[in-house]
This record gives sequence, C-alpha cells and structure tokens, in this order.
Amino acid sequence: MPNSILEISALSFGYAHQPLLFDDFSLTVQKGEIVALTGASGSGKSTLLELITGGLKPKRGVIKAARFSQIFQDPYTSFHHSYTIANQINDVAPNADPTPLCEKVGVDPALLTRKAHTLSGGQLQRLSIVRALLMKPELILADEPTSALDNLTQLEVMKLLISLLQGVGILLITHDTSMAAWCADRVINISRQP
Repeated sequence: MPNSILEISALSFGYAHQPLLFDDFSLTVQKGEIVALTGASGSGKSTLLELITGGLKPKRGVIKAARFSQIFQDPYTSFHHSYTIANQINDVAPNADPTPLCEKVGVDPALLTRKAHTLSGGQLQRLSIVRALLMKPELILADEPTSALDNLTQLEVMKLLISLLQGVGILLITHDTSMAAWCADRVINISRQP
C-alpha cells in the first residue's frame, strides 16, 4: 500500500522462558491515521515499540517502518537535565527553527533556553512534540504521551497531535480506552492477541 508508513507482518516475539507476547501479529498504519494500541500492563505494548525501533529483534516476521520519531511517556526523563531544551532539539534536528512550532503548540519559545527541570510536565510534553516533529517523521510512536499530565492538559495534547496529522501517522500506546476510542481511527487491544 503506497500510503503505509508502518507494516508489521506475521510478527512473533516472546522473552526467554515466557509465553509469546506476539504470535503471527500483523498491523499497518497509514499516513494521516491514528492507530491506538491498548491492553493490560505486560501485554506487550511497549515491547512492540522496541521491536519497531530495532531495540529488540523478532523471532519471526517483518517490520517495515518509515522515518519515525518518538514521544515518550515521561517528559521529565525524555530530556537531559544538564542541557537546554534548544541544545537537545538541535542534537536531533540541526539547523531547524523550533519557534514556529513552539507557537503552534502553545509554548513560549523563550522556554527553549531553559533546562527541563525548570519546566512543567505540560510544557515539556509540548516541547517533546516540537522535537518529534522537527525530526520530520512520517510516523510518530507515542508511548502513553499524556499519562503524566492532568486531564485538561491530556485533552489539549491529544487535540494538538490530531491537528498535526497531515503527512504523518501516529501509533499511540495507551491504557486510556476512552481516549483511544475518542481520537483513534482504529483501536487494537493486544491483550486479545493469541
């Protein structure tokens, strides 16, 4: 499919001496689509992201992913505390100007000169989105991107991600089935996989 930015075919994976987390699992994500993966803790949601990013190798199957960036669950640990936000964005997106995106996501560009520990969780998560988008991905891997935020900020962050979907797709990992049903084009409960 020409608009596929993630194709997982016949994936099998399990940790040593444990039952398989995935057995003949397949999934596609298209440009402009949000696919939400839900499931109980330990069902393999974060493991699937590690397989997609190449941190783990499948026992069988094929994973083809377009250029991707990640939005992590905990915004405080996704930024180093010794360097300014601007320096860290420049590390992954050299010569990119983050100012227009900062304004689009509702954070003051002056925050770029600060270090992570001086910012709120909501500010950092918005800056995580800026960083992810400046990497010019076709696919965004979002692992519980709102779980550390209050309810109002959760809603704002998800509305923001939805508004930025043109030309990208999102694989969203979440425990929040209500949010998944609200924002995703498809919801897949991986706890039900064989």
